[in-house]
Amino acid sequence: MKQVVQNYKSGELTVLDVPVPGCKPGGVLVRSAYSLISTGTELMKVSEAGMSMLGKARSRPDQVAKVVQSVATNGVPATYRKVMGKLDSWTPLGYSLCGVVEQVGAGIDDVAVGDLVACAGNEHALHAELNWVPKNLYARVPDGLAPRHAAFGTVGAIALQGVRRGEPQLGDVALVVGLGLIGQLVVQLLAASGVRVVGADPDPARCELGARLGAVACGDPASAAVESAVAELSGGHGVDQVYLAAGGGSNEPVELAARLSRDRGRVVDIGKCRLDLPWNAYYEKELDVRFSRSYGPGRYDPEYELAGRDYPIGYVRWTERRNLACFLDLLDRGSVDAEPLVSHVADFDDAVGTYRRLADGDLKAVAVLFRYPGPAGHPADAAAPAAPEVAVPAVRRRGAAASVPARAAAAPVRLAFVGAGNYASSMLLPHLARRDGVALSTVVTTTALSAANAKRKFGFAEATTDLDAVLGDPAVDAVFVVTRHSSHAELTRKALLAGKAVFVEKPLALTEDELAGVLAAVEESGNDRLQVGFNRRFAPLLRQARKRFGARSGPASVRYLVNAGRLEHGSWYLRQGTEGSRFAGEGGHFIDTVSWLLGGDPVAVYAVATPGNEDLQVVLRYPDGSTATLGYVTTGSPGFPKETLDLVADGKVLRLDDFVRATVHGPERWASPRLSRTRDKGQRAELAAFLRAVRTGGPMPVPLESLVATTSATLAVRTALAGGAPVTLAGPR
Repeated sequence: MKQVVQNYKSGELTVLDVPVPGCKPGGVLVRSAYSLISTGTELMKVSEAGMSMLGKARSRPDQVAKVVQSVATNGVPATYRKVMGKLDSWTPLGYSLCGVVEQVGAGIDDVAVGDLVACAGNEHALHAELNWVPKNLYARVPDGLAPRHAAFGTVGAIALQGVRRGEPQLGDVALVVGLGLIGQLVVQLLAASGVRVVGADPDPARCELGARLGAVACGDPASAAVESAVAELSGGHGVDQVYLAAGGGSNEPVELAARLSRDRGRVVDIGKCRLDLPWNAYYEKELDVRFSRSYGPGRYDPEYELAGRDYPIGYVRWTERRNLACFLDLLDRGSVDAEPLVSHVADFDDAVGTYRRLADGDLKAVAVLFRYPGPAGHPADAAAPAAPEVAVPAVRRRGAAASVPARAAAAPVRLAFVGAGNYASSMLLPHLARRDGVALSTVVTTTALSAANAKRKFGFAEATTDLDAVLGDPAVDAVFVVTRHSSHAELTRKALLAGKAVFVEKPLALTEDELAGVLAAVEESGNDRLQVGFNRRFAPLLRQARKRFGARSGPASVRYLVNAGRLEHGSWYLRQGTEGSRFAGEGGHFIDTVSWLLGGDPVAVYAVATPGNEDLQVVLRYPDGSTATLGYVTTGSPGFPKETLDLVADGKVLRLDDFVRATVHGPERWASPRLSRTRDKGQRAELAAFLRAVRTGGPMPVPLESLVATTSATLAVRTALAGGAPVTLAGPR
């Protein structure tokens, strides 16, 4: 299928061939009929992409701060790869469309194949022939409403939410600053609510349109006409609400709002304009400044938008989906008219040219629609029809282990990737893309554009959303599972049953049942060709320090402090209901590192936590009497190293400082060279060991029994926290 994309690094716009997105549970696959160009938001994004790197940095100081923090945590090389990977990628455009349901995912019962729906979301309602849209981001279009008008649903919901934030009442007087697409819709919604509206915009054509759509008066904000109209309508008191629907760097909109508001009036920011509030003016009138967050309650909440969990109507009357449906109803009843806003309709094939004409100013428009070829039976402008002891699971293989013939030295190892997110793109694929003896066969993702990006950047032969086709391909030697945590165990199980060698990023499993399912696949298939991405044991600096430390004659004591830091709001790591706790997701990294250092697997686990389980202290006991204390904290200073480790035994101390420096204190002191800003945490060496095993048919880098023991110990932390007592890992049964 085709999709409009832009490269944020170069600014290039193109219509790209990408895989058809998969129809996941909890949503529908929609074939687009019309999609709407937001001439404000989207053109700002297009313009930003055309800036120099310095210009981009100046426009996004929040992102610059994140880069600086990443350098402090991960070092310059890893940060550079991550930043360049994000910049030099195709990014989608679009967030408002109308189309026909082509496929219905599991759990969806409110629409059927063939229904016409309006869709929202800058990750789901894209300028593309097909989109997967989750339940709370679509609404069924009323019978008889034209698809080209229903395509306004998202921007209509944005305008509607802004009006709701202003709490207008019958007879109020309101000022709308900025008469672009959102402003024109706000004017109509206010007029339909019995509010007398004054519009302000420097463009005479937009002022004329605003007057036709319900404003009592419109004019240039720099002229006396707007102020005179406000004085006349309000009896000299000022407007009850000001709706800021303007963009740009001027501070004039907020100054105008202060000047023309009544005492204790409300100022609602809908657009993205400069907000240097003149303190005296806002203080003296005690103005109520409010922000309108996009389409309404539910926006940016992954539990609402992606998981489909609705808010009870008794507590949240107007969610983003209800706003979307309400706006469609207003269109259907004629309370709002979208047709006068349509300045131009372009065929989807002319998308790049249309953006260029808009950016160059050759095309003056309030709203522009892309028209897609209509599917059979659905012409584009026709309405659609209606303290326990925990057993470490035993590793059983049915008969002998699966036979893996040695490969010819010249034959490349053919790899498939399931998932191509930030970690895969910055920490794994760069090591594989130019490696001799490796062929990147297929990349599989649930979103079409991420697969296309990975194919372009790393040279995959194919990009798809069809996992079954990849698992059934006999030419694929190994599958990398680099998806979100909740899918690791099931995808690993499927790949093992398909006879593939599997590299799965941590964690292997989030529950004991998931772990049992993986081991059942090993037993059923006889295929134990599995590696979990526990890369730290392969870190060159740590391996060198262990060699310098030498063999132990007695038990050891290990202290491992992980200064994990806080996650950004909205991070999927915080979705414990589906993705498990943060420690369950990455704690295996550190347990595996300790187990490798001590040469054994833990036999007991004890854990305590601060309130809210933010900071954990985990104590591990090993068969030879060694102990390890693992501190996993999120409340530390971001300026402190992320990982520090001490191993003490036999009168010697090994010290590791964040994979940039290591020392051994003993009869002879050893210190590594100081490696400024370089942190090699072992990914390259780990991948080399895995590929060697796949190519030669030799043993996997880490025995399966050890992978299972580490996973069981990680999961036992939750049991220990709940029971307040140590958990004995009883060994395989």
